[in-house]
Amino acid sequence: MFVQGPVPGFRLFLVILVSAALIVADARFDRVAEVRSTLATGLAPVYWLGNAPSQFHNWFSGLFVSKDDLQQENEDLKARLLILERRALKYAALASENNELRRLMNSSDVLDDRVIVGEVVGVSPDPFSHEIVINKGSSDGVKPGQAILDAHGLMGQVIQTSQVTSRVLLVSDSSHAVPVEVVRNGLRAILLGTGDPNTLDLVHVPDTADIREGDLLVSSGLGGRFPRGYPVAEVASISQEPGEPFVSIKATPKAELNQSRLVLVVFPPESDNHTEPASDGAATGEAG
Repeated sequence: MFVQGPVPGFRLFLVILVSAALIVADARFDRVAEVRSTLATGLAPVYWLGNAPSQFHNWFSGLFVSKDDLQQENEDLKARLLILERRALKYAALASENNELRRLMNSSDVLDDRVIVGEVVGVSPDPFSHEIVINKGSSDGVKPGQAILDAHGLMGQVIQTSQVTSRVLLVSDSSHAVPVEVVRNGLRAILLGTGDPNTLDLVHVPDTADIREGDLLVSSGLGGRFPRGYPVAEVASISQEPGEPFVSIKATPKAELNQSRLVLVVFPPESDNHTEPASDGAATGEAG
């Protein structure tokens, strides 16, 4: 476009006009989402190659392990297995009791949300955008809006999918918000990202609210975006400016946003995605 010619100014104007049209089409009409998804699918090998040195290092390190280390690891795994088996027995009893209560209350028999395990294969290089890339995409049934967890709590939500990968916006991103409630008393509020992976803001909490340092914040389920009851953050500090009607509350994310490699992609219960008319169940859109 910028090769020397008789009308270089016209060519520059044409490039600017096309760029503006693409920006408007994407922002207002979401016309380039399919193109972006196709490009993300094409870039999937780049994510795999970027992750390959770490995987090779882990594999190579595993070749040189002493017999004593292997025996100690085996003993540790056996001990953990016993603990997990005991917990499984306890959870099985609780699940049976919970299902019985649900039947008595004429409620849903679904005990837990369905999940699949994914792996983090990429991280956004933009310091102002807290995003990761996981190795699960539309071919695995993943859709934008689904919640992403690690072993400790809510990490964020899917914002874009390709065939084999998905982009996830973390709860620490400054554009992210999660409706939460305090486990201790059910107080509801909104948790906002700050751009700091270790700090979140709990906003619009009146100075008369019963909230304390150490309170656990879980997803409230309001808005239908995130399932209810998943740990999100813990209240770290509470401060109040004189004359202000709201308190300033800082919270620490429960999820290990910068460390977790394995994640869970949460699928909403079938009852949330389908209604049952007179004949067959017809799919309905997830609440945004």
